[in-house]
Amino acid sequence: MNSRLLPKLKELIRRPLITGTLILTLTGLLSRLIGFFYRIYLSRLFGEENMGIYQLVSPVIALSFSLTAGSYQTAVSKLTAEYAAKHAGLRNPLSKRPFWASLSISLPLSAICTFVTYSMARPIAIHLLKEPRTIPLLRVIAFSFPFVGIHACINGWFYGMKKAGLPSFAQIVEQLTRVCCVFFITAGDVAKGQVPSIGTAIFGLAVGEFVSMTVAILTFLPYFPKRPENPHSPSNPPRIITTSQASRLNPTPSLPVSWRCVYAGLLSMALPLTANRLTLTLLSSAESVAIPEMLRAYGYTSEGALSVYGVLTGMALPLIFFPNALTGSIAVMLLPMISENYCLHKMDAVRSLTLRTIKYTLLMGFFFLGIFVFLGPFLGRTMFHSVLAGQCIRTLGWICPFLYLDVTLSSILQGLGKAGAIFAVNVLSLMMRLAFVYLAVPIFGIRGWLWGMLAGQLLLTVLYGICLKRFFRHST
Repeated sequence: MNSRLLPKLKELIRRPLITGTLILTLTGLLSRLIGFFYRIYLSRLFGEENMGIYQLVSPVIALSFSLTAGSYQTAVSKLTAEYAAKHAGLRNPLSKRPFWASLSISLPLSAICTFVTYSMARPIAIHLLKEPRTIPLLRVIAFSFPFVGIHACINGWFYGMKKAGLPSFAQIVEQLTRVCCVFFITAGDVAKGQVPSIGTAIFGLAVGEFVSMTVAILTFLPYFPKRPENPHSPSNPPRIITTSQASRLNPTPSLPVSWRCVYAGLLSMALPLTANRLTLTLLSSAESVAIPEMLRAYGYTSEGALSVYGVLTGMALPLIFFPNALTGSIAVMLLPMISENYCLHKMDAVRSLTLRTIKYTLLMGFFFLGIFVFLGPFLGRTMFHSVLAGQCIRTLGWICPFLYLDVTLSSILQGLGKAGAIFAVNVLSLMMRLAFVYLAVPIFGIRGWLWGMLAGQLLLTVLYGICLKRFFRHST
């Protein structure tokens, strides 16, 4: 029995999707565990209102990430996977051209975002976030934008080469650095009899990004190519390769390798993704800013609205997103796998990967639906000492199958080059959620937003499924 299982186990371990997903899942779970208990520590230390202020800075961070990093990481991952399929070799300089091209774009954009956010912190806080207490937080977090851009480009190359271990290690180091930094600073404040500031959490975030960027650079350096030998030296005589040998060595036609072609390929994917992410981030930011305002229209005081917003975004949602460590890991590894198989016209492999991913993601989603629906109030009281958090967790539990499935379906569609479809579907979903914020929250309170979240995720799943069904129908 063991003699039959051992070869199958070895074969599974050799598969990049399996090994990469396992590595990302284990490190993702560890990272989320650290982050989850860190959230509990912050909520108990700073209180619900300060957590609401902390979460108000998130739209600015997300906007900068969308403009300078997220789209380029995805584009580098996809393009690197294609180049690796045609020009194999970890140390082959051709495989790094997408990285260098993305870095030359991402770094200047990050510097511009840093300057604008730092210099315009006051008007952004007062007129957009509608909370003057976020001014110092914005000025601190602005310095982390270049670190995030460099780190994202390096991660994109590693994911494209299906080497998930090194980015995962940098992620763990970032989390540990952030938590230790905040813990020691706040412990020092408490020992001196001072009240810790929520700005400490933002400072720890910036320090963590700097350390993770440094680790990413150090892990990337060994993969630079060694100095090539002189092709005309006596010790390296030219090889005469026949046509049949050449066809066996390079069975598929090579991709264009000029810098112009690299930039064209990178931007053709990154620009639609950037427009997608920016639009979605702006809509999400409008939703985040509107929730406290609509809660005030429902009848909450300003402090009460921020407290409810802090419970929702700083306590309930992180718990619901916690299992995404697995689906997120699958999504990261799926994109280059789908892209590579699609590039090589292996549609059976693309279809098989898609169906297996959908099946296992749905099973996981329904499992956690049961946990959060039945144990939500208990988890809210035990972990966050908040009855409202338990109510939010129970209601949000119903979105788990759709939430986790949407992450993997989006990655599959990105690997197939369907950025336009992803953009349109996400805009429709967010518009529905915004409608619930403005129409339902003033009447039903936070329950109106929870219902809108469920409706938006359900719509997202249905439309993603229609897009995939049409693609496979036309590809046969």
